Formats: sequence, C-alpha cells, structure tokens
Amino acid sequence: MKKSKLFPILILSMITNILFAAVVLASGTIKLNLNALRTQSTPTTISKDNLFDETNPVEGFEINAKYGDLGPKMTALGVIDSIKFKEVFEKSNQPLTPDEENILTKGSDQKIKITRDNSYFLLNFFWAVGLTNKSKILDEGDMVKYGGAKAAGNFASTGGWTLAKTDAMNYYSKSPIVKLTQDQEDLVNKVASNIYRPCCNNSTAFPDCNHGMALLGVLEVMAANGETEDQMYEAAKYFNAFWFPGNYYDLAEYFKAKEGKSFKDINARTLLGKDYSSSTGYQTIKQWLTTNNIGDVPPKQGGGCGV
Repeated sequence: MKKSKLFPILILSMITNILFAAVVLASGTIKLNLNALRTQSTPTTISKDNLFDETNPVEGFEINAKYGDLGPKMTALGVIDSIKFKEVFEKSNQPLTPDEENILTKGSDQKIKITRDNSYFLLNFFWAVGLTNKSKILDEGDMVKYGGAKAAGNFASTGGWTLAKTDAMNYYSKSPIVKLTQDQEDLVNKVASNIYRPCCNNSTAFPDCNHGMALLGVLEVMAANGETEDQMYEAAKYFNAFWFPGNYYDLAEYFKAKEGKSFKDINARTLLGKDYSSSTGYQTIKQWLTTNNIGDVPPKQGGGCGV
C-alpha cells in the first residue's frame, strides 16, 4: 500500500506547530521573569491607614514594672519640684491627670504604660529618674569624658532640667532611687550603648539630651525588675516611637516598603541601632523614601530636647 502524499505535509505541520509553541512559551517565560525582576527592584506599595497605630498603638505599650514610690522619692529629694512640674504641663495645655498627680506625689501600684496621652509626662518623669539615679554611665561614661563632672552640667539633659528645686547638677547621679545589682547595671550599659535616637548621633549610654536621659531611667527600672535584654530593646523601640512619632513613622514606612514588615515585626535591636535610629541613619532612610517617592505626612513630632 502506498503512503499518502499528505503524510509528509502532516509531519512538517506538526513539527512547525511544536516549534512555534515552544517559542511562544519561552517568550512568555522570559516576560514573566523580567516582570518578576522588576517587581523585586520596585518598593512595595504601602497601605498607610494603620501605620501610626502600629508605631503609637492606641492601647499603648506596657512594661512589667510599677511606678512604686519613684515620684515621692524624687519630690522629697528635690530633683522634681512638684509645683514647677505641674506648671509646665498647665502651660502646655496638658494639665496632669489625677493618676499622674498620684504617681508624682503619692506613688502608684500601676504598671508603667506609655500612651499617646501620657508620653510627655513620662518623658519628663523618667528624665528626672535617669538624672538622679546613681549610675556608672553618668559617673564614668561619656557625660564626664570631655571635661569631668563640671562640664557634664552643660548638656541639654542637665542644664536643661529646670524643674528641680535647685541646680540640676546637685542631683546628678546622687541617689540610688532605682537599686541595681552589678549584673543589672552592666546589662543597662550594654543595652543603652546600642540604642540611638534621631535627634543626635549619641547612644543612650551618652544621655546628653532629655530623651536619652529618660530612656536611661526606663532601662534602669526595667533591669531592676528583672526584665530581659530582649524585653528592654522591645520597650525602647516603642518608647522612642512615642517620643519621636514622626521619625518612627518614616522608619516604619521604610521597613514596610523595603521588607514588607509591620512595625511590630521589625527587630528592635536593628531598628534602634546607629544605621536607623541615629540622626545620620534616619536622614539616610528619609532620603531613600524621598528618592522612591514614598512618604505620607508623618504625625506631629514630639517635644524637643527641653522641658
């Protein structure tokens, strides 16, 4: 039986179709791969609706420590003049609440929680704690490195503290109102040395402004209450975010765009390090946001480096 003349044509047609399909599929694959590369190099689109709620949660951030009698101790010592303290808040249209007055004058068994409403109160309250508590960081660290105890009085965290009964340096590292063991003090120094703030390039171990001095006080209270290193970093992440709301809003935008992370998932040690939380580090991140046309209007900045 003779082979049909159509057979070679059918074979040729099949081969042609197979080759054509292969080319189309390969082309599609190439396009998909190129699109994937473009996606990887393009910052993630950010949903900003809840970003501020991530950095400054409505419910606040609580640490496992109570106020105790810190307030009465400080008013008794004179590092806080309760009349001056109250007047500052009244002048800023943020008069002390009954709870805050009790914390200051009577003491409180409440756990310490920073919120949008009390962040300014805690900034000044813990500024006084950090200033007056006996500390090797204050006695032997960078605060006295460049001119001794006399020169230490010229920093914003010392000369700027005007809410005491007498000169701030009369209370500088004078009283162990937060008693620490040697191990606890070493832990505070270790953690503080790796936590920066956007207003300068100094770590919390060089507390030359109110934010640094206040955070030092928070870390000391946490260490005295047995908090771990990780817990101290996590708390510092939120205290800084409440005290520098605009800066940490920007940093949260960066991590969400670059790595797709929510604020709670950002490693606290990484975020608080020099590359992100120092003044220089923050400016680098801000420039990246600007270059990539990312950036919502951040919330109003917290207070400056004074009362």
